[in-house]
This record gives sequence, structure tokens and C-alpha cells, in this order.
Amino acid sequence: MAKRLVLVAGNIGAGKTSITEKLGERLGWETGFESVADNPYLPDFYANMAQWSFHLQVFFLGHRAQQHEEAARMRQSAILDRSIYEDFYIFSRALRQLGNMNERDYASYQRIFEQVTAGLPAPDLLVYLWAPVEVLVQRIRSRGREIESGISAEYLALLESFYDEWLRNFDLCPVLTIRSNDLNFVDNPADLETVIGRINRTLAGRDELVLGD
Repeated sequence: MAKRLVLVAGNIGAGKTSITEKLGERLGWETGFESVADNPYLPDFYANMAQWSFHLQVFFLGHRAQQHEEAARMRQSAILDRSIYEDFYIFSRALRQLGNMNERDYASYQRIFEQVTAGLPAPDLLVYLWAPVEVLVQRIRSRGREIESGISAEYLALLESFYDEWLRNFDLCPVLTIRSNDLNFVDNPADLETVIGRINRTLAGRDELVLGD
């Protein structure tokens, strides 16, 4: 198979890390994950979101740009847990909408984002994981991460609305939508093989597909 760069996108709790791990393991692809444990701004951000949101977003942007570039240069295929494009089109918009990023910082971040992403190689495929908000809430509660304790159904619904808008206009590569509430690609090998088959078909030039439902 030719070298591929695949990005996994989706709301909190959709299963991005799980599918990235499973596909990387099954296909022998390099994997990349979101930088959380080594993010120096997270504690300050959760203590005062309005003061530290710009710093946090710039850190994530730099991390993901480096990760994207390194994955594109690798000789083997790579799959990344969350795309750099979500930083602006989803999360900075949510921070602004909720009053945690002011207009000056938002405009500055947008300029930096556009400059950084303009020079990035286009991915070969975006895998978008979708699940109903009520399912996302259940998953978030069941995994019991303290950092996610304040995530509400209303916030997840806001993010979903931004995902819908972003993907309607996304044209850098094909998009494969996977309804992760209908497929157990973690515990069911048949479901994982179904996902892999659809990924291969989409990479081979098929139109956008929706898997599940």
C-alpha cells in the first residue's frame, strides 16, 4: 500500500484514541496522539480559562503542526488522533462562543493558524467519528477522568454543531464518517475489519461514505 497520512477527528468521547490505536496496530501504521500529559498550560487553563485559552491553543497548534509534518515525512503510513484543523474550527470557536477567548486573541490565533496550516501537506483521508451526544456523555462519565468532569451535554452539542459546519466545507481530502455507536471496533474484530475495508475503499478513490447507522 502507498504511503498514507490519515487524520482522525471527532467529538470528545467519540473513540478517536481507540480507533487510532487499533488501526495503527492492525495496519502497522505509525500513530500520533494528542499532547495532554506534557502540556504545561492545562492546569492554568482549567483554573482560569479566559486568561490562558490563547496560550493553550497556541501550544496545541505547535504540537499538532510538528506532529503533522513529521507524519507526512515518514516513509510509512501514519494515523493521527485528532487533526490540527479542529484546533481552530472547533475548539477555538467554542472558547470564543463561551466567552473564554476574547476577540483580539481569537483574531490573532486565527492568523497564526492560517499561516501554519497553509504550509502543511494535505492528508489523504479524514476519518470522522460520530456518536449521539447522550452516548458521548455516558462514555465520558464511565471513563471517569477528572479533567473531563465539567463537560456537559450542552458543550458537546455545541462542538457537534461546529463539526457539522466545518465538515460541510472541508475539501482537503476525502472524509469517511463512522458512526462509532453502531460499531464496536475495539472488541469486535469483524467491525474493525469493516472499518479497514471502508478506509481502503475511500483511499482508493471512492466518494465520501458514512459507516454505521
